[in-house]
Amino acid sequence: MGSTIAIFSCDDNVEALVYVVQCVHLQRNHKTMSMRSITPGEIATRDLHQFLLGCVSPRPIAFASTISTDGVANLAPYSFFNAFSSNPPMVVFSSNRRVIDNTTKDTLKNIQDTGEVVINVVNHAIVRQMAVASVEWPTEDSEFDQTGLTRLASDLVAPFRVKESPAHLECRVSDIITLGDKGGAGHLILCDVVKMHVAESVIDERGRIDPHLIDLMGRMGRSYYVRASGDAVMPIVQPVTQMCIGYQALPAIAKQSKVLTGNDIGILAGLSELPDEQAISHAATALETSSKSAEYLARSLISDDLAAEALAVLMCVRE
Repeated sequence: MGSTIAIFSCDDNVEALVYVVQCVHLQRNHKTMSMRSITPGEIATRDLHQFLLGCVSPRPIAFASTISTDGVANLAPYSFFNAFSSNPPMVVFSSNRRVIDNTTKDTLKNIQDTGEVVINVVNHAIVRQMAVASVEWPTEDSEFDQTGLTRLASDLVAPFRVKESPAHLECRVSDIITLGDKGGAGHLILCDVVKMHVAESVIDERGRIDPHLIDLMGRMGRSYYVRASGDAVMPIVQPVTQMCIGYQALPAIAKQSKVLTGNDIGILAGLSELPDEQAISHAATALETSSKSAEYLARSLISDDLAAEALAVLMCVRE
């Protein structure tokens, strides 16, 4: 499909340039995607692994600290990890069998022997030390020593915490669920959180963790990571206990628009109520005095966090 060239009048050259870029972007987004279909078992496990991880990302990282029956302090990162319950507090991570030779890892053996683990979070300040811990060090070597990270005694379990990490979860393991016996198969490790430690420096004035202060890292496919702070973090507020108007309530000009993006449509559909007649009347006056079309005026209003006013503008247009 070739590019579309549009002839139009705009407020100025900057808006004209933005319009052209938006046309190209929207054309690409509205094209039917060419999809690759993948059936497990028909491609090599190592390739399926990368497709799976590339889709299920970014993933939080469990920096798991365990201790062997010989007293060796082990430390290893796992990105098959998440929180699954807050009452009781429980997190789960998976220690998979190695694809290359179908062996299991020291972390799994230590947990099978002791039933305890500390999950340390990984922030940007220690991500490269975490990478060193992912190396296949000999069982008798401690990753604390090989990475330069500092042991910190736990309160309720034997494994050490990582002093440099801004949050630690002391856990007792309630169950290990084996998912298979071939290379790549996981062992789901169900961890009951018995105590948490969170650095005061990452807690805001409301008593909540500030994502920019904790500065966590996430794992993606292959060797890619993401830093979950700064411009990568955005608030999306959508009350879940209050009904919204939904897509079906939007006027046809919004549903059929080639200007409004999917996110614009979502913002409009997420409003709690339709504009009243007075709001629509005010919007009609604003539209008459604007050099922009209804769709572009609405999009400008949405970008200024005036979604209700944007919907009122769109509802002025006769269908």
